[in-house]
Amino acid sequence: MQEILIDFQKYSSLKIGTKLPVKVFDIADVGAYFSNKDSKITSKKITFFENTTLQFSTPLTHTKRTFLELDSKQWHIIGKANNLLVSPNAKNLAILGDSFKYIALNEDCIEMGASVSSLQAFLFFKKHDLSGLEFLKNLPGNIGALCNMNAGMKQYEIAQILQSLNINGEWIDVEKAGLLYRTRESDGVIFAARFRKIPGFRYDLLPLFTQMRSTHPHNPSCGSCFKNPPNDYAGRLLELAGMKGFYINNVGFSDKHANFLVNLGGARFEDAIEVIELARQKVYEISGIRLECEVQICE
Repeated sequence: MQEILIDFQKYSSLKIGTKLPVKVFDIADVGAYFSNKDSKITSKKITFFENTTLQFSTPLTHTKRTFLELDSKQWHIIGKANNLLVSPNAKNLAILGDSFKYIALNEDCIEMGASVSSLQAFLFFKKHDLSGLEFLKNLPGNIGALCNMNAGMKQYEIAQILQSLNINGEWIDVEKAGLLYRTRESDGVIFAARFRKIPGFRYDLLPLFTQMRSTHPHNPSCGSCFKNPPNDYAGRLLELAGMKGFYINNVGFSDKHANFLVNLGGARFEDAIEVIELARQKVYEISGIRLECEVQICE
């Protein structure tokens, strides 16, 4: 187990934060191991297996979502901080190390470690002519975080192709994992995921996903700030509330997409919190709807 120093002004997709110590947990640190290894190919970026699966000697203590209890502490697993706003005072931060960056081609599924990037997953499915993860070409993040928030584009979601998730050391069927719209009901940390093997990479969908991303701003951003409420859109409500293009000290809601929280440069954590709370208040005043944050706030 090692500790590294991460500068969240560079690491976070929103480019807000400061330098903080972060623990790195690898497979041995959490009592995990690979079983049934037939073959292994390791490159500088990723490890490939055949007929291999991740197992744990003992399941870990279940705590709240994305938190791991280890060494008498609760560690917040932050991934690549693509949808995270990190306070300068945040403590007990952790990431999963490179040993979780693996893909196993198994007889009945494709298994991926939580540290596999969206692009690596996309390219693997494309190379092996598999269907279901075409939208990952246009989404940032790693497999653990993408599964945790049931990432997707419009009607295409990662839950549709998932078979099971390794949560705190136990393989759980996707139906029991409780994946909902941009969230997950089950507790614990996702260490790996198994995807169904459906032949036929859908090249025809790639232009659609590229077009969807073209409406997103290019400034440092955490993506969608709020979840869409039932039968409505957070962006529409924010625009009605006058929040589109509204900033406090260079952090606010993009004039290109009202629900994207962006940083125009030099913004602070406190500024981002202030503008988020103001937006929720303004939307409630005009609509009676209390928006729920999609961005995760780490204090």
